[in-house]
Amino acid sequence: MADLHHNDFKRVWFITGASRGIGALIAEAALADGNAVVAAGRNVAAIVERLGDSAALLPVALDVTDEAQAKAVVQMAMEKFGRVDVLVNNAGFGLLGAVEESADRDVRRMYDTNVFGLLNVTRAVLPVMRARRAGHVINISSIGGYRGAAGFGVYSSTKFAVEGLTEALRDELQPLGLHATVVEPGYFRTDFLDASSLTIAPDVIADYDASSGAVRRKATQMNHNQPGDPKKLADAMVVLVDAPNPPLRLPLGTDTLAAIAAKNAYVEQEMQTWRALSASTDFPA
Repeated sequence: MADLHHNDFKRVWFITGASRGIGALIAEAALADGNAVVAAGRNVAAIVERLGDSAALLPVALDVTDEAQAKAVVQMAMEKFGRVDVLVNNAGFGLLGAVEESADRDVRRMYDTNVFGLLNVTRAVLPVMRARRAGHVINISSIGGYRGAAGFGVYSSTKFAVEGLTEALRDELQPLGLHATVVEPGYFRTDFLDASSLTIAPDVIADYDASSGAVRRKATQMNHNQPGDPKKLADAMVVLVDAPNPPLRLPLGTDTLAAIAAKNAYVEQEMQTWRALSASTDFPA
């Protein structure tokens, strides 16, 4: 049975990957805003060390690739707080290397977390949101979820999947009074480019030196010099959740805004160039 006195919390957030990085910062921002937080991650001790001990916090061990564990943790959240208002699917990691350089084992492991893990947690949380006809699913994508780039092709493909899933979720959930948003951070000054969050393909093919090879070198130079402030990203998430009509997409960072504008312009130009052939494939009217 839920602890009824916990209903005084503004909202109940469920955040995956909450032991460090952006996930921990989002948890801190949500707690500071008067919310309760279910902070999920592989390392519960790290969550407690980072976020402390509070009646508003439920630290839980969760490997998002384990569907049964995801369901069990949601049940724990319901017993503690009685509801889940916001789901932040943040758990994930990157893979740096050309598509051909990316080993099958690394690709599958990344999909298991970034895509199938996100689905496991989403499927576990949605029934409790649907029961109340209220809730907000927030999926953390990337600048690479809107446009693919050399060196991050396979990682981008997982985030493209997240984008497509979120678009569909928005259409499916909107009639039920629920929201879905995909957040697209650019390069923020976190540990994402460290070995703790980024797998670097060990196989290097010389032919890709000018493309993915250049990205490998740039990633090393950019690490901990990224333009985005992760604390401001976390604060932006609170603003997003408070919005009465949240967007389908929320780009974060001027680099993401520039990348989206450049891709949109490229797609429009290319579509106009090939419009005649594109339109020639219908049956006669």
